[in-house]
Amino acid sequence: MNKRACKFNPYMNHNSYNVFFMNLANPLKIGIILSLRKKDKCVNDIIKELNVEQSKVSHALKTLKNCNIVDFKQNGKEREYYLNKDTILPMLDLIDRHAIIHCKGKCCMEDRK
Repeated sequence: MNKRACKFNPYMNHNSYNVFFMNLANPLKIGIILSLRKKDKCVNDIIKELNVEQSKVSHALKTLKNCNIVDFKQNGKEREYYLNKDTILPMLDLIDRHAIIHCKGKCCMEDRK
């Protein structure tokens, strides 16, 4: 297959999938996502809930924002972060539904020991 054919073949360009799923595979980032699923929060609230250093949370939020998984609204001097309600919230619901229906207590539903 020549380079020109690869350029137009959607199955050959995995970068957007890699970046998206790498964000979801990171324990800190998924912790932030699940935290924001409950309620919009500022960085300090996320830090307290997850018990993680501010610099790590800020870096994770930056990469999640770059991927449009989260966004923020300015609230005075603080930024209040929230999930993308068009795509991420429905996807989380779909993942939960998949786990309940298809995993039936196996694989992703069981506690890892």
